Amino acid sequence: MVGVIEAPAGDVELVGLIAPDGAPIGDDPDVAPDQLTWLYETMVATRELDAEFVNLQRQGQLALFPSCRGQEAAQVGAAAALQDTDWLFPQYRELGVFLVRGIDPGGLGHMWRGTLHGGAGFTERNCAPLSIPIGTHALHAVGAAMASTLNNDGGVAVAFIGDGATSEGDVHEALNFAAVYEAPCIFYVQNNHWAISVPLADQLRAPSIAHKAVGYGMPGVRVDGNDVLACLAVTAEAAARARAGGGPTLIEAVTYRIGAHTTSDDPTRYRPAEELADWETRDPITRLGRYLAYRNLWSAELQQGALARAAELRTRLRNVVFDAPDPSPLEAFDHVFAAPTPALSAQRAELAAELAQRG
Repeated sequence: MVGVIEAPAGDVELVGLIAPDGAPIGDDPDVAPDQLTWLYETMVATRELDAEFVNLQRQGQLALFPSCRGQEAAQVGAAAALQDTDWLFPQYRELGVFLVRGIDPGGLGHMWRGTLHGGAGFTERNCAPLSIPIGTHALHAVGAAMASTLNNDGGVAVAFIGDGATSEGDVHEALNFAAVYEAPCIFYVQNNHWAISVPLADQLRAPSIAHKAVGYGMPGVRVDGNDVLACLAVTAEAAARARAGGGPTLIEAVTYRIGAHTTSDDPTRYRPAEELADWETRDPITRLGRYLAYRNLWSAELQQGALARAAELRTRLRNVVFDAPDPSPLEAFDHVFAAPTPALSAQRAELAAELAQRG
């Protein structure tokens, strides 16, 4: 039919630099040995700390926790490609991103325990607070990116979103707005194949999430999310393009959520065991370890050092969070306005009186 635009067909190339067996794909990546070992140590720390968060929730110390097990390469690689002054807008599963940025896990633990209204130490590290509503923070990232353009500060904003978030209207609006205004913004989609219990196949009819970039007039990149060096490279390229005035990029990091959606979820009710077993053979930490061996950088001392750092973080988190006292409910009124309104003051006084009566 005349005037009909056919949907794009075929796969967007999956960018990869190291194979599951640890061998380089094509030319050997030009990454310094100290950065390689640092990436490995940070990925190990992310996984170990993730396990501690889950343990604390199971012991009744946290209200909830969303595990990032299996997604360490996608997170650590992307965050490592950015400057400390770039603003990050996380969803809620980005533990590896927080470790790269130097955010103390204790502040994150207090947030999931409910003893703080937001994670401590986030904004000081140019990281927005966690966003529990799906996709709303993508708009905030675009706003921050536009502010960088107006201020001419060379900054890049990154929205970390999941595959499920691409089904939300807020994300569509953010992508369109960023494209129209050529905002220096990266939309980093961790495609872990499941939006709670909804598989990716039931979320879209495009050949991939990266294909959606065509409709917004921006580049779309599909990267192996279990290849930390590939994630680092494509994010660095997107950031450089944004700083040069080239506008936004949509990155789809293809990875897998090994754990449950949250500690309140039971993935065995909807996810095939065979699928999980297949993805466990593609473990991102094992892959980087094999590449380190290929580069003659692997040693027992490296592994022991990584585990020792992780153990220190786990102990610090547990010491800060375990049996931490609950805050006063009156604190909820302290962070609404810089100067409380008469109505807010009256509500606070009413609650204070009720609490006093309860003793």
